[in-house]
Amino acid sequence: MAQSRSPLDQLQEHLRHSQLLGSISSALYYDQNTVMPAAGAEWRGDQLALLASQLHERQSSHAYADLVEAAEAELQASTPAAVRRNLQLLRLELNRQRCLDPQLVALIAQAQSRGNAIWQEARRRSDFSIFAPALERLIGLRREQATQLAAAEAQQRSPWEILAQPFEPDVSKERLQQLFAPLQAELPVLLQQAAATQVSPLPELPEALQENLCTELLNSWGYDPAYCQRSRSAHPFSCTVGPKDFRITTRVVPDQPLSAFLATAHEWGHSLYEQGLPRTSNHYFPWPLGEATSMGVHESQSLFWECRVGRSRAFAERWHPRFCTGLGRDGRSGGGSDPWGGAFGFWRGLNPLRPGLIRVEADELSYCLHIVLRFELELALLEQDMPVAELPQQWNQRMQELLGIQPQTDAEGCLQDIHWAEGLFGYFPSYAMGHLISAQLAETMEQELGGPGAIEAAIAAGQESSLRDWLASRVYPLGRSVNAEELVEQVSGQSLSAAAFLRYLRNKLKRLRSDP
Repeated sequence: MAQSRSPLDQLQEHLRHSQLLGSISSALYYDQNTVMPAAGAEWRGDQLALLASQLHERQSSHAYADLVEAAEAELQASTPAAVRRNLQLLRLELNRQRCLDPQLVALIAQAQSRGNAIWQEARRRSDFSIFAPALERLIGLRREQATQLAAAEAQQRSPWEILAQPFEPDVSKERLQQLFAPLQAELPVLLQQAAATQVSPLPELPEALQENLCTELLNSWGYDPAYCQRSRSAHPFSCTVGPKDFRITTRVVPDQPLSAFLATAHEWGHSLYEQGLPRTSNHYFPWPLGEATSMGVHESQSLFWECRVGRSRAFAERWHPRFCTGLGRDGRSGGGSDPWGGAFGFWRGLNPLRPGLIRVEADELSYCLHIVLRFELELALLEQDMPVAELPQQWNQRMQELLGIQPQTDAEGCLQDIHWAEGLFGYFPSYAMGHLISAQLAETMEQELGGPGAIEAAIAAGQESSLRDWLASRVYPLGRSVNAEELVEQVSGQSLSAAAFLRYLRNKLKRLRSDP
């Protein structure tokens, strides 16, 4: 007689089927943003709405609740901590899902897909009025979602905070304002200092050369086409379709010859984190502990590879000859043979340190101010009844106040990001948290790998794999066993703050302003 399966085994099978549905949705999303024809948007919205409804049913049904309850009932003193944490996270998400109206879930999925398509057209035409009705719809739906989810919250949270929980567990507006205050105080001062640094115009790089350089970069960092795929999209992103199926996208931006290269480094950092999470066995993939800690930690990993590695002086010195060769130059100073003016000039090109209009092209000094702007506008839209029609004007005014520049078009202003087109309110602060987390983890990495300068030494020697190995042993395995701030404290021994990031920026600016 066959032995009956344990509640944990039954629960795992249920979760695996849910993961399959989620991965189908991810594959459709990737297709929508890479190769799907624009006319397919309406049907794709119906597809994603159906999948979202089915997934919500599986995550909130009485049968699933019974499986979770049965697994919880079997907990004993000897039950491993990982099992306890998995069940705790499943219970938390179950309670959230059971608060949601299934019809609302379908409506949000449809509005996200439609919003994405309309945003792309509005951005192409640089006309916010095309997108405004879709944004109003998404805001209304997300507000209703926050109202429904409030019943599952163990503590009182504002609508914005409730919507931010899936991206940054346990985050609060007050904590973010505490972390951002030093940035708002010091970054404008550093930007003023950087303004005196002379940066030469960047040479044009043919699109084919940019693509080749991106491919070379990925190959040098362990890209395996058996598991990974890179495509083009309107907005760079990374996604995981399955335990052995990782996708990233990049884009070539006119008049931004280094954009695609740095975006590739950024998105590959995301993918490396996804590939390193504790999903290596079939047992772990469906369980919450195999998921990312938070989007802040996710961004810390992409920013590490883009900024700490890709924008470092050691990296510039290694890659400068390859960029010159691609342009048919020999890379020697003088005589016009080097379009960058030497490796130091190339390094400065990778670090322009000038306020810019576009977030994803922003330098490290101004980037977090872009996030402060979006954070404040999200709060105004969701909690302070700011009319959607006022968004372009408010955006431009706040951009002038924070960065001293103003966009001339909607495309380079409030239409530049895809996040609001998909109703992802609460996501943006994770980008700034990623900078803070990356800096604090990097300081710890250097201490454990040999002291100050250890990261640049590894890069200079072409041994970036040692940096990945450190992250793979200290950061990736933690998954969702902790939240972002707990991860930082566990790895670095200190609470998260802006201090390490500001130290890093001051030192980098000093070096960039010095003579070669």
